[in-house]
Order: sequence, then C-alpha cells, then structure tokens
Amino acid sequence: MLFHTEFSPEPLPYRIGLNSRIVTIGSCFADVMGHRLTDHKLNVLNNPFGTIFNPVSIVKLLTMALQNGTPDENHYVERNDVWFHYDFHSSLWANSRDELRSILTNRLAAAAEAIRNADFLLLTLGSAVVYRHIETGKVVANCHKMPGSLFEKYLYQIDHLQDELNRLLKTLHKVNPRLKVLLTVSPVRHTRDTLPLNSVSKSTLRVITHELTVWNDWVTYFPAYELMMDDLRDYRFYEADLIHPNAQAQDYIFEKFAESAFDTELRQFVDEWAQIRKSLAHRPLYGDSSSAHQQFLTKLLTQLEALSKRIDVTSELAMVRGRLEKCIMDNA
Repeated sequence: MLFHTEFSPEPLPYRIGLNSRIVTIGSCFADVMGHRLTDHKLNVLNNPFGTIFNPVSIVKLLTMALQNGTPDENHYVERNDVWFHYDFHSSLWANSRDELRSILTNRLAAAAEAIRNADFLLLTLGSAVVYRHIETGKVVANCHKMPGSLFEKYLYQIDHLQDELNRLLKTLHKVNPRLKVLLTVSPVRHTRDTLPLNSVSKSTLRVITHELTVWNDWVTYFPAYELMMDDLRDYRFYEADLIHPNAQAQDYIFEKFAESAFDTELRQFVDEWAQIRKSLAHRPLYGDSSSAHQQFLTKLLTQLEALSKRIDVTSELAMVRGRLEKCIMDNA
C-alpha cells in the first residue's frame, strides 16, 4: 500500500564532488541547501547577498559583482538609525552609510571571486512578484519595512524575466566557462501575494527554468519544488506557519539532492561524515574522564586525522584534542 507519491529525481548530468567549489544565491531555500552542503564539509559561499527572492534582483547583484560594479547610491535607506540597501537583504546592515557601503562592496567582491573559481552555482528563484521603488523606478530586493506607498507591487512579465536570466547566463559563462548552474524553484509559498498569485508566480519561474535548461547544456534543474508539492504532500512536513518546509522535509529533499547530484565518492563520504558528526556530538554516560571515553576520543582523533588529508577538519581536530587532553589530565 502506498501512502505518498514518492519521487526520485533523475541523476544530474554534472555531479558535485568532494572538492567541488559551490556558490548558492537566492531565496531562503538557497540558504537551507547551502548550510547543509557546508555541514557536509563542502566548499560553499552561501548566499553572500542575503535572502533574495526575485530573479531581477539576483541578476542585478550578480552582474554588478562580476562587472566590478558598486552598490546603487540611490538605494541606501536609513530606518531607526540603522542603514540598509534596497538591493540587499536586511541581514546586511550598518550604523552608517559608509560602513554599509564597505560591507556591501566586500560582499560583491567575495561573490565575484567565488563565482570565477566555482564549479557550481546553485541558483534558487523564489518569486516572480517584484516591488518597484517608485522614486527611482527600479525593482528592489527588500523593502526593509519602509511604507508601502513607496513601492509598486506587480508580477514581472515572463519574457522580460527570461531575457534577464539569459543575459546573466551569458555573463556567467563568459567569466567562468567551466561553471555549471543548478536551478531550483523555492518550495516556500508566498501567501502574502495570495495563493492564486503565488501559483502564477511559481508557474512563471518553473517555465523559465525549464527553458533555460533546454537551451543551455551546462544548466540543469533540481526539482525541489516538485518534491515538496507532490512527494511531501502533507502538512506534517511544514513548520507551524504551514508555509516553510520543516527540518524533516529539508532533510528529505537534501537526501534526494545528494542521490541526484553527488558523485560516488561524495556520497560515500557523506555517509562516513554522518557517523563522525554523531561521534563529535556524543557525550559520555559516565563522565568525561572515564578510560572508555578516552579510548573513544583517541579513535575519533585518528579518524579525523585521516580525513584531514581530504577535507578541512581543523576546528574538529582542535575540539577533540582539547577534550582528549582534559580526559588524560583528569585520569593522571
């Protein structure tokens, strides 16, 4: 008896390896995937501009970064003595305009350098609904809780969105011909846009991502949206807000992503690292100074030293060595 429509995505044509360099850009789902990739010890620059939902802002920021541009001087805004920028997420703020300019310029430079050296760009599109700043006439990434009267909200026209993303792909391919782009559509519903408009928005993004993969053999699509909507079609997989996928859903989607996108060596490493992480989180039943715990830490240290030849486990080695030294001193 089947209780859900299980969906196993096809293997992606380009596989992520243990030494692959990855950049994630986009919605909060890009953050989720980026954190999980980082937790598995991959080399990731995760959402350097903060959460960005609409493709127009994503294109603007990536193009700005890759062409050595600077943040739009007309889009700085002060609220309650804190400075923000309309093209960036509210997690990027400062106490002065100059300080914020420096932070944003550094983020742009870091993103540009990472993309020029990256193997994969994971690009997650969240919404085709945009907010246009009426005074400047430009689409913003974040309204920063400024009065709604300053903005015009509308659904961006599909052909214009596709043109924007096509231009971005050409720029990306020019600066890094070996870069592979993995597209996803965020499974998070934008209920503030109303459910009918959210459906139109997600459909728009899904059509565009499909077209981009048809015409660019170095661009692929991972069906995170379909996994959430069709495979995990039950509210027990959502947070209390009934909008965001919960940890169980995130784990499930990431497992499907690993099956589809990781090469054999990386999949084997993921299983190995999962056991190491459990050991790192282990706390002894009868205190830190027992001889059994000392043996446990010695074994764990040996495992980490072996892994250090393949990945960076500097912080984990320091932690285990510190715990082992304390254990030895307590037993002296």
